[in-house]
Amino acid sequence: MTQPPQLLVGLMAGTSLDGVDAALVELRSPTQARLVAFASRPYGADERAAIRAAFTRGSASAYAELHVRLAEWAAEGVEAVLAQAHLPATRLAGIAFPGQTIWHEPPRVSWQLGEPAVLAERFGVPVVSNFRARDVAAGGQGAPLVPVADVLLFGRADGPRVLVNIGGMANFTVVPRAADDAGAFACDTGPGMAVIDAVASLADPRVRLDRDGELSARGTPDEALLLELLADPYFAEPPPKSTGRERFGDGLARLIAERRPGPDGVATAVELTGRSLAEAIARWTPAEADIVVSGGGARHPGVRASLERHLSRLRGRVVTVTPFDTLFFDMSAKEPVAFALLGYLTLHGQPGNLPAATGARGPRVLGCVTPA
Repeated sequence: MTQPPQLLVGLMAGTSLDGVDAALVELRSPTQARLVAFASRPYGADERAAIRAAFTRGSASAYAELHVRLAEWAAEGVEAVLAQAHLPATRLAGIAFPGQTIWHEPPRVSWQLGEPAVLAERFGVPVVSNFRARDVAAGGQGAPLVPVADVLLFGRADGPRVLVNIGGMANFTVVPRAADDAGAFACDTGPGMAVIDAVASLADPRVRLDRDGELSARGTPDEALLLELLADPYFAEPPPKSTGRERFGDGLARLIAERRPGPDGVATAVELTGRSLAEAIARWTPAEADIVVSGGGARHPGVRASLERHLSRLRGRVVTVTPFDTLFFDMSAKEPVAFALLGYLTLHGQPGNLPAATGARGPRVLGCVTPA
């Protein structure tokens, strides 16, 4: 019997600290999802500063305040996407709210802030939150979680596909065949845009990120420094694995900026992301798979060129990658759509993790549900 479609809002606040993305998604089944509307609620400079401060220092009162503020910013994202769709909150089956990651150090802990009760009270619908904790408790990394959506929604029917996301961190999912998790796996490969944009802001305090690759295009990568950075043991570890700003964040950005100030440092950070990602794809994924790329790095000309250049070198043939939005929808909406799916699975009592991606002992129903 065909189930009636359900509408969920999926939220995402990534390690890039751009803001909260909200996707309104119609789900008919775990393999049938349609993006209805998408909106972003950007973080202001003071808001980003508050989150950055939480990475390195803070009092109990500061964390408690940020816990509520993050939920209020997320609520503004929900309101924006509902307004765009001219839809009342009463039509929603739920909201999926992963929160903002403050500390990610598996296999012990993955900690996100953002009070789900604020959303449940404002919109009167169930809110699924705290997605990563159960996977970590089951021995997993708690990330990446988007691979379940990659398998169920974005694979190929006729062969393998590698779905790459270059957000604050970079990761990939190998999907041997659409809607079949047999042989699927995923991992974080290392830095994405977080280090690049942090080095850019150190090189030029007037900017927050390396917009359109303008700064890095004026610089030359430092090959000796790159080799030193690529010797980090994380890059040689096999999947499953995950990482975050604790390892590839502001501390690494300061090191690069001190060693190579200005545009040269930004160019070095771009090469670090492109080369480490290419080497991971070449080492761990099928050579015959097509490569589909999403995230902010997919729109950065330097990162994209570096990825294709090093993949071509490593595979001995010309390799081009396909932007996600040429096959599906706006790539900025991919992760909030994935969390809408994860919320849907939780509300229906179905597992949302991929053990081959996270290393958990088995499939688990993820998250906590705050009732309407």
